[in-house]
Amino acid sequence: MNYGIVTNWSEHPPHPPFVTISISLVCILALLIYTGLNPLMQQAMIDMGGMQPSALSALLSKTPSSWWNLSALSLVTSLFIHASWLHLLGNLSYFWVFGIKVEKRLGSVWIILIFLLGGALANMIVALRLPQLETPIIGASGAISAVVGAYLGLFPRRRIGLFLPLGVYLQFARVPALLVIGSWFTLQLLYTVFGPINGAVAWWTHLAGFALGLSFALIARALAQIRL
Repeated sequence: MNYGIVTNWSEHPPHPPFVTISISLVCILALLIYTGLNPLMQQAMIDMGGMQPSALSALLSKTPSSWWNLSALSLVTSLFIHASWLHLLGNLSYFWVFGIKVEKRLGSVWIILIFLLGGALANMIVALRLPQLETPIIGASGAISAVVGAYLGLFPRRRIGLFLPLGVYLQFARVPALLVIGSWFTLQLLYTVFGPINGAVAWWTHLAGFALGLSFALIARALAQIRL
């Protein structure tokens, strides 16, 4: 006779966040390849895979039939290229905090769309906003900002556990997600208005990605309500 206890965990065990893990591994692999190259080849990798706003802006001014080339592909390839471990780990820390929850709630297809489409559209907005910028833009900042925006749209009342400095001690506290992400968004806005915008960090990608991710989450929630 089976005396085992049946729980929701045993009946419906949570699926590992395969997409979040896979995207992270691709970014790490790309950086390992980058660090193994000489400086000349590193620059070539950035030039080929990075998104150059001036080139993309010129491409968008042509007929749609001519859009399918390397410049258009760089909208996506640039998301996986990082020039330093600090840059990558900073992005992945946000991606893991927010991306796992988004993937569990929406599923693999939606997290892929939010990351790739959100990041690509954020890069496109940068190209339209800064059409004269010739320095390639790299990094997953726009895509991960889209994931952060999606998290806020899905879990507006969720609390996030943080270690807050209180004098010489760290105190663990659960802070409303709206407050944490709102503070982060305000900081990006200040950087956009008052800070320098360059190829290494384009703050417009943060703002555009966040808004797009939030929109995706609201659309997903509306579709879920329609199915109900």
